[in-house]
Amino acid sequence: MSSIHKTDAEWRAELDDIEYQVTRHAATERPFTGRYWDHWENGVYRCVCCGEPLFESASKFDAGCGWPSYSRPLDETDIDEIADHSHGMERVEVRCHHCGAHLGHVFEDGPAPTGLRYCINSAALKFQAGADSQAVSPGDDAAFPGASDKPVR
Repeated sequence: MSSIHKTDAEWRAELDDIEYQVTRHAATERPFTGRYWDHWENGVYRCVCCGEPLFESASKFDAGCGWPSYSRPLDETDIDEIADHSHGMERVEVRCHHCGAHLGHVFEDGPAPTGLRYCINSAALKFQAGADSQAVSPGDDAAFPGASDKPVR
């Protein structure tokens, strides 16, 4: 259950159009168009809405699907997985636990050892270069909309 609650108008003011459509209305960016589908710099990928660190570059791999793909989240408690029966498919939607942002979907066709592919929209992420999972804390980057609204752990 998300702990950050904002009005639709607040989200619209903080996010660009594609970020808003993807994260607040579960839209999907076109494959091979997002800023991170072919991005290989070392660092951490954070939720574009709240700044929560979600994935790190060490778990990113090229799935050939046109979206950033990760074998695991930084912390499984920061990700909510929800059954998604839309578009005549059986999938598992992935959302940010802290703000409820739609991130993408998880599939069981990823590499070992997890066998998972977190297929995530670039528009749902912001990248923090050079960070690693031991050095990242949720509120350490004020450049993220809503970061100051985050609860203290």
